[in-house]
Amino acid sequence: MKLLACAVLLFSASAPAQNFSGTAALDEAVNAAVREKRIPGAVLLVGRQDQILHHKAYGHRALIPAAEPMTLDTIFDCASLTKVAATTPALMKLFEEGKLRITDRVTQYLPEFQGGSSEITVRHLLTHFSGLRPDLDLEPAWSGYQTGIQKALLDKPVFPPGHRFVYSDINFILLGEIARRLSGEQLPDYARRIVYAPLGMQNTMFQPARALHSRIAPTEVVGGAPLRGVVHDPTSRFMGGVAGHAGLFSTAADLAKFCQMMLAQGAWSGARIFSPLTVEKFISPQSPPDQPILRGLGWDIDSPFSGERGELFPIGSYGHTGFTGTSIWIDPASQTYVILMTNAVHPKVGPAITSLRARVATIVAAAQGITAPGVSLTGYNETGARLRREVARNAQVETGLDVWAGEGFKALAGKRVGLITNHTGIDRQGRRNVDRMVEAGVRVTALFSPEHGWAGVEDKQDVADTADPKTGIKVWSLHDGKTQRPTPEMLRGIDALVFDIQDIGARFYTYISTMAYAMEEAARARIPFFVLDRPNPITGVRVEPPVLERDKFSFVGYFSLPLRHGMTAGELARLFNAENHIGADLTVVAMKNWQRGDWFDSTGLPWVNPSPNIRGLTAALLYPGVAMLEYTPNYSVGRGTDTPFEQIGADFIVGSDLASYLNQRFIPGVRAYPVRFQPASSHFSGVWVEGVRLVVTDREVFDSERLGLEIAAALQKLYPGKISFAANRILIGEDETIRAMAAGEDPRAIRQRQENSLQKFLTLREKYLLYR
Repeated sequence: MKLLACAVLLFSASAPAQNFSGTAALDEAVNAAVREKRIPGAVLLVGRQDQILHHKAYGHRALIPAAEPMTLDTIFDCASLTKVAATTPALMKLFEEGKLRITDRVTQYLPEFQGGSSEITVRHLLTHFSGLRPDLDLEPAWSGYQTGIQKALLDKPVFPPGHRFVYSDINFILLGEIARRLSGEQLPDYARRIVYAPLGMQNTMFQPARALHSRIAPTEVVGGAPLRGVVHDPTSRFMGGVAGHAGLFSTAADLAKFCQMMLAQGAWSGARIFSPLTVEKFISPQSPPDQPILRGLGWDIDSPFSGERGELFPIGSYGHTGFTGTSIWIDPASQTYVILMTNAVHPKVGPAITSLRARVATIVAAAQGITAPGVSLTGYNETGARLRREVARNAQVETGLDVWAGEGFKALAGKRVGLITNHTGIDRQGRRNVDRMVEAGVRVTALFSPEHGWAGVEDKQDVADTADPKTGIKVWSLHDGKTQRPTPEMLRGIDALVFDIQDIGARFYTYISTMAYAMEEAARARIPFFVLDRPNPITGVRVEPPVLERDKFSFVGYFSLPLRHGMTAGELARLFNAENHIGADLTVVAMKNWQRGDWFDSTGLPWVNPSPNIRGLTAALLYPGVAMLEYTPNYSVGRGTDTPFEQIGADFIVGSDLASYLNQRFIPGVRAYPVRFQPASSHFSGVWVEGVRLVVTDREVFDSERLGLEIAAALQKLYPGKISFAANRILIGEDETIRAMAAGEDPRAIRQRQENSLQKFLTLREKYLLYR
């Protein structure tokens, strides 16, 4: 009872602070979302330690069948906040009591899971690295809690445990069942006894009573009427409204008590339910060490789903979202928490509200004087440095060429082979693919070169045919100013086409277009097509928008890919062949020992500049963002200098002003300093110009597109009208982004609006990935 009295006093005694500097900006952000009909209404609560800084209701609780104003005591369907506000604390208590070990296999607690044999651990479930699918099948329709549990117990993983992050409701359905079996109580009863009652969370429950329905924010219209007091998540609904992944209802005020409890350790001593050591364990990174995604036990730290962290809360803060429009973010360093409760799915599901969540969090952090991760501010560097993980694996990767050579190229026996390659087609020892094939007895009858020619040194649009000096085999140019694809004449007498070129992971790098065009021609000629796969040098993890729109397809944009696609050439070939219905007889010779988180320097492979102006891994990483504007005629991206794509400049730029502006934006992972340079070719050839040099300070948090957006915004603000965004439409790839750039909109807002199209691509991409 002492805990209950303490918790209630902590919250009820704390009226919203009258001098919180973020109030006006928060009001504008949420009211704008209501005006623009992104949400019907919201309750926003911001707190620091035991003080409430901001607690307001906005807009409407309901729009149909009749409008109802939002009130502070509105009860919301928490959706996936159930995972962290019910299931995770239940497991925390069982962990403290010695009834649960995070490292144990799931079969220790659910013996029938996967037929009794599985390497999946409790940690895998809590961090979403189990390899299980995102959700259970809902068709044909079924019902009952036990039916849902049985389905979850038998659902087959799609990836090995620990190898790939797949956000999965099945994980928490299973965890909820573990909590039920170990506690001997239903999850709602156990959570109420150990958390909600001690904290005085009187408006937090599963399966709310009908008497409370008038206070509950309705969600989507289902069966002709909005769901009200009935869980929105269909799987939880099929299970009767109680499940480990969804089903909880609560208010912002109740969740504030929960957040205060999670922060009640260290310097500030508030109401405690768990040991500080237990809290620390659950909110610290627990995902596999070779993965750049950071997940705690249940909690999100730094992943594709953590947009609600905003731009300024440091890595080391944590939170979660719910599909209905709910979110929590907690920052232990500043003892701050942000609770945004909306019913964004009422009366129908609309676009994600990631941008609103991010904007709210950024406003709160800025008002608190919080600085972005990596910026010197007492207490934040230490936290950020401790939690940011550097992925540095020392591997011995075998490319598709190495793998095939080890097999003696047996798939090519007796065939006349056409080889599409250039100077990058080498094995681990630096030996050329054509030489390895010829030595193995393969009959290579024709060679084909992409942009930049056979030796990779040409920087023009009309590269002529040639012959390989060593073998004398003719080299057909697929970039001769007339054609970019093999013609019937070139393919005459060929029984197999092989593609082996190093890509760099950017949408507009043309080697993947050459591959796709060749696949199309091979399909027409009924010639088998083989891709010898190679690493994505800037990792296969990061995927960055904008996604190319169809009316902007060209040689520098073959498919609706994001700017940074995070795929290998072999994976792209599978994607193109299936989604464009090419119909090629395609074989991808996969690499060995490559993992998605590997940078090129982790592979053990020799680096070869893939084109004249990509002269290292740093240039490859900067290229997607910097090259977005390179079709501007009065602007240099460093071509014709020693460091192309690592510096930008123009005759209208004042380098010190541009560097100062960019650095004040605190762009994650990159800094700028003023320079003067004189290109020997390309734009401003022979002319000295000012600009900035770009230095990547943390490649794990660096976002190429964010840099490109920030450069565009800086140039438009400092030198309005000097950059033609329309001239770069096929590079930028999306009309809305082009419009927003020209309008000088905040790059962070632009980035958030791109998330919907990016998520669609990520879902599509999953089907074609070959590596963990």
